[in-house]
Amino acid sequence: MIVASSDELKAQDIAPGLERSCKRDWVEAAPYQPGIHRIEAFFSGDAYAPHRHDTYSIGYTIHGIQSFSYRGARTASTAGRVMVLHPDEVHDGGAGSDEGFHYKMLYIDPSLIRAALGDGASTLPFVKEAILTDPRLFHAIQTAFADMAIELEPTALDEIAVLLADGLLANDQSVKRSSGSLIDLKAIKRAKDYLEANLERPVTSDELETVSGQDRFSLARQFRKALGTSPYRYQMLRRLDLARAEIQKGNSLVNASIMAGFSDQPHMSRHFKSTFGISPGQWQRLTTNV
Repeated sequence: MIVASSDELKAQDIAPGLERSCKRDWVEAAPYQPGIHRIEAFFSGDAYAPHRHDTYSIGYTIHGIQSFSYRGARTASTAGRVMVLHPDEVHDGGAGSDEGFHYKMLYIDPSLIRAALGDGASTLPFVKEAILTDPRLFHAIQTAFADMAIELEPTALDEIAVLLADGLLANDQSVKRSSGSLIDLKAIKRAKDYLEANLERPVTSDELETVSGQDRFSLARQFRKALGTSPYRYQMLRRLDLARAEIQKGNSLVNASIMAGFSDQPHMSRHFKSTFGISPGQWQRLTTNV
């Protein structure tokens, strides 16, 4: 529920739902980038004094009881529950039991949510309840934490902003729902073809806006409706297909990573295993004599 400072402890790899036996407090922060900040943390006892942000704070509890004061009441989140704290709302934070609490939190600029809403709402969404059970927001947070080691690619940030904006809007009971917009299939095809033609590098949101003739958030929504996934995920899968094919041809893992537009081999390997269920090295051994 706070933005971690740069001198806070960085987390080591731990199994989901398990904490270090010594119960030492820690924070792991993703690389800084404008518009969004991502942290994963564990705390025992009191964590934060009363404070407030100028961002939305949206996250979920992984383990333990996460207790905090918010809008004049004491509340608590448990494993799997989603927390939504609005900009400029005072809150604190601490453990609700002796076991401490483990959580992930996004701090996202309201202007990014506002842009992602488009014509879907005239004001920022207001979610009355601080603690929710909401699969849509839970999925959005998970998507943002797919890879903490690197900055989010522009099209990935667009996808996350849309997922969060739509999730917040769905939980705002004061908003009148608008009818769904039509899909511009020609614009979707132009974007799809451009993504496929540029697998050697991440495509930017500005490029897709120029190619498709749509703003990035409308495109993200329509692309998913038409093809079942986001522009970011679509290109990522095509890049992984390319890397897999190059490895099968006998190319090294390093060269396959470069050819498929990944920043380095570990970057490719993380996405490869999460998509195909085996590591690039395993695929190499299975399909070649290496």
